[in-house]
Amino acid sequence: MRLGAKKKPFYRIIAIDSRKPRESKAKDILGYYDPLKEPPEIKVDLERANYWLERGAKASKTVQSLLNKVSKREKLSNQQSKT
Repeated sequence: MRLGAKKKPFYRIIAIDSRKPRESKAKDILGYYDPLKEPPEIKVDLERANYWLERGAKASKTVQSLLNKVSKREKLSNQQSKT
């Protein structure tokens, strides 16, 4: 879901019925993505994302790449905290 002003996008990562318009009510808000910050800020609740994916939700290509980045970052932080 795109939010923000003109030329200043801010995105929410949501679970929504694919037949609904982009701006309609979401079933669940999973996180957000702010591409204007340096580095871009990504915050996603991976547990809720996995919940929806297990129940048949399909992530768009963009959301899938964001989920991959977040999961890699969490794996690295978990490995660093163990050592």
